[in-house]
Amino acid sequence: MGNCSTCASKNNCSKKATKEAESCSKITPKYGHIKNIIGVISGKGGVGKSTVTGIIATELAKKGFKVGVLDADITGPSMPRFFGINEKRAEIIPLDNGQDVKFIPVTTPLGIKVISINLLTQEEDQPVLWRGPVINGVLNQMYGDTQWDDIDYLLIDMPPGTGDIALTVMQSFPISSMVIVSTPQDMVSMIVKKVVIMTEKLNVPVNGVVENMAYIVCNGCKEKTRVFSKKSAEEHAEYLGIPLLGELPINLDLVENLENGTAEDYIKGIDMYSSLINSIVK
Repeated sequence: MGNCSTCASKNNCSKKATKEAESCSKITPKYGHIKNIIGVISGKGGVGKSTVTGIIATELAKKGFKVGVLDADITGPSMPRFFGINEKRAEIIPLDNGQDVKFIPVTTPLGIKVISINLLTQEEDQPVLWRGPVINGVLNQMYGDTQWDDIDYLLIDMPPGTGDIALTVMQSFPISSMVIVSTPQDMVSMIVKKVVIMTEKLNVPVNGVVENMAYIVCNGCKEKTRVFSKKSAEEHAEYLGIPLLGELPINLDLVENLENGTAEDYIKGIDMYSSLINSIVK
């Protein structure tokens, strides 16, 4: 049962009466206090959702906030790779009752606390062959039983689509807001629109959309060339009916740093990424 006074979504909660608030089913972490929880989601895979999660987390940490990242994409986790911590493992501490455990997340060089199923298995390429109910149970445990301590922002990297995990996060976690990730293509925008409508139906606030891989920049003349659509990012955001937080280019330097495990350090020096969180940090 959640505690309204410490709930990250208390200002957006529709439960007004005391009796309703007392029956709140939002899950709160056992080991720490989280001020704001931001979900990062898309309707489709391969649009750079995890990359945007890492960029936002890094920018928040760069500004001095205490940040955590929950990799909720249980069957396709990638956040350890983003931060270059995939060779490390989270610590699992058995509790005195002999049944429960506590997770100690891996901390990045910038101080971001990360928990992912890939940090809890012996090998990162070990597949997770679980059905939906088991995945939901593991996700709830990773969120509730991790020692987050006191953090300002928890970023949740969600799997694509409107399935079980998205429902669990939006209905059971005290979400402050959502960031939608898309690419400027009509087909992708149509699928992402489903996620936007889902958030509306569940009364979850949305910060806006990040249009990723929107263009490439010529190394010689520095001219921008749109790759997937002649429509602007603003036009796609208008179709989705949510604000445009920013558009990001295809960036091979970022890709190279992702491959080398140095993306966190690379992002710290790029001013372009700072604008993404202007509407998130109030």
